[in-house]
Amino acid sequence: MSKIEQLRISGQLPSPKGVALAIMEICRREDATIDEVARVVQGDPALSSRLLRLANASSAGTRPLVSVRETVMRLGMTTVRQLAMGFSLVDQYLQGQCAAFDYPAFWSHSLFMAVASQELGRMVRLASPDELFACGLLAQIGRLALATLYPADYATVLAEQSHGAVLLELERRRLGADHTEFTTAILADCGIPKALAEPVYYHEFPQTSGFSEGSRPDQLTHLFFQARRMADLGRSPESERHGNIVELMLLGGKAGLDVTAMGEVFDRVVHQWQAWTDLLKVPTAQLPAFSAMANAPVPRPEQESKTEHSRKRVLLVEDDPTTLMMTEGLLSHLLGCRVHTAENGEDGLALALEVMPQIVITDWHMPVMDGVEFCRALRATEWGQSMYVIMLTGEENESKIIEAFEAGVDDYVTKPVHVRALSARMRAALHYVKLLEAWEKDRTQLKQFTAELAISNRRLEHAAMTDPLTELPNRRAGMELLSRFWSASQRTGQPVAALMIDVDFFKSINDRYGHAMGDRVLREVAKAIQSAARKDDSVSRIGGEEFLVVCHDADPRAALLAAERLRRMVKAMQIHIAGMEIKISVSIGVANRENGMDNEDDLLRAADKALYAAKKAGRDRVCLFANGKSLCTACTNGQRQA
Repeated sequence: MSKIEQLRISGQLPSPKGVALAIMEICRREDATIDEVARVVQGDPALSSRLLRLANASSAGTRPLVSVRETVMRLGMTTVRQLAMGFSLVDQYLQGQCAAFDYPAFWSHSLFMAVASQELGRMVRLASPDELFACGLLAQIGRLALATLYPADYATVLAEQSHGAVLLELERRRLGADHTEFTTAILADCGIPKALAEPVYYHEFPQTSGFSEGSRPDQLTHLFFQARRMADLGRSPESERHGNIVELMLLGGKAGLDVTAMGEVFDRVVHQWQAWTDLLKVPTAQLPAFSAMANAPVPRPEQESKTEHSRKRVLLVEDDPTTLMMTEGLLSHLLGCRVHTAENGEDGLALALEVMPQIVITDWHMPVMDGVEFCRALRATEWGQSMYVIMLTGEENESKIIEAFEAGVDDYVTKPVHVRALSARMRAALHYVKLLEAWEKDRTQLKQFTAELAISNRRLEHAAMTDPLTELPNRRAGMELLSRFWSASQRTGQPVAALMIDVDFFKSINDRYGHAMGDRVLREVAKAIQSAARKDDSVSRIGGEEFLVVCHDADPRAALLAAERLRRMVKAMQIHIAGMEIKISVSIGVANRENGMDNEDDLLRAADKALYAAKKAGRDRVCLFANGKSLCTACTNGQRQA
């Protein structure tokens, strides 16, 4: 027995009390009624006001609710149970014994995630927004459980985590379990269905879920991930907001929200989050509008350190030992730059190619190659055109200075070199280098964005015609193929058949084993259909657990044989889950193009009627629709016969 199961049996896991516990007990009964639940809720004014607020927030545009009974009816007993338990946990654990765990901040973050999950849920309609609110509120409850059960040990974990270690690994190493496992156990106790609990479990690291891209569990996982990031921004100090906003913009773009739309969603969430303060007694914060935060300048450090400057590479070309030593000392010790030196322009050119300096400081009068010739040679190269060049010169003649600028010099300092003068020129040089770095970064990001956009367009083109779970053509592609086969049959007179396939009792597989295993079953069935289909047949997934096979040049007999071969292949599949073997079967409806059919839709409707007959006759069989009637195969002595 696992540690979590032991704690659950012993009653040590955080659990509801009072009214919430009474509601949970009522909802466990099969004969429970809404009136019973409503009477219990009415006994707790705080819970009543919270549920009323949530129900009215979810029913924009309809008559506001004023009675508890109407509220329970609208939310449903299951959602009321989930919310009552969540609110009960908030009331009980606003404080605790773990000194390193900030209980009010935890609930403030959880409340923000709850409201964000609800708001995002209204947009994508993957689940009830009220259930998503409950999931968001409890998505991190495992952390509270660990802080409550092991206050001293968890304080140590949090102290170590502040040094950059991964929280989940620290929890497993010190406590033998991580907070995601505790969250799953508490969600189960709160009545959160597995279809929602699984995405919550994986929401911190969506890439590890194994859910098929675009599937409902995958979308829910990313919804909770985005809600978590919105909460991170809502609770982050001003100095950390810029990075969070950039990530939110990217997440919004993936969800089809531009910056304006993302900002509107975030601002609505903040307004609702703040409105919950009085009801739950958790701290919130005053936040500027999303647009104001997005357009705010990137925070500047209070003081630039030498570490910042030390990343700047400077090439100093000077033949006078005294000036070389003084200037190098000023650049390296006072300004913190990394300095490379050469004694003439020729050596400086070779060294510049080697170290690629960002700033070049060169004397004018030097042996072998003087500063002007060196600057011209530098600017003649592709790699030397962006370097910032400062000339050290005793010349103050205007024509000479013009000559230096025409050679490519950016600035100059007269000799003897003064500390303040060189420092001022270096500030301008460093500003230029930063602008150049920012421009290079923007250009790199633009290239990356362009490349990603091209890949995205190709993926969109592929996705528009492909089912993401099975990689089969999707309904749109399947209908186009059916139309093409139909047209070919009309031109040539060759027969064409449609096979509608439905996985038997698929909902029970999802309910019992979870969506991840349900997805696996669909992938295995898709492979079996592809293997059974002929080379010229088209196979597509047209929705849910339904598939379509269009057989070119197949009369009724050939189509029935193909369908029976397919049915047997699926029946023989072996899918093992947790030591158990899942048996799969399919029902198949078959129809051929007949006189009197006007188009391919008539053929599809005929196959659908045959499928309905196969399911009605007991499933795991093939039915043919012909001449207005459905004929199903029967089983005699283990053999299928028509």
